Amino acid sequence: MNKADLIEAVAREANFTHVDTKRAIDATISVIQKALKRGDTVGLVGFGSFTVRKRAARMARNPRTGEAVKIKASKVPRFTPGKPFKDFVNN
Repeated sequence: MNKADLIEAVAREANFTHVDTKRAIDATISVIQKALKRGDTVGLVGFGSFTVRKRAARMARNPRTGEAVKIKASKVPRFTPGKPFKDFVNN
């Protein structure tokens, strides 16, 4: 399911217009992104949590040439599903 499919499904499920649903989903994604950029955690009870983790600098190899390449430290967004969400998917 891509973003367009998600918008269509949510609009149908909630009986909203396509335009309002797109605006709401875009706003939700934007708010989550801004919160993570500030270093906040976004927790949705029953669904999961969005956090930012620090990834240390490391050495890797270019698979084509075998040459050693240094990868800089970075921050990566992470989603951890909540137990009710995991249970729903597994049952």
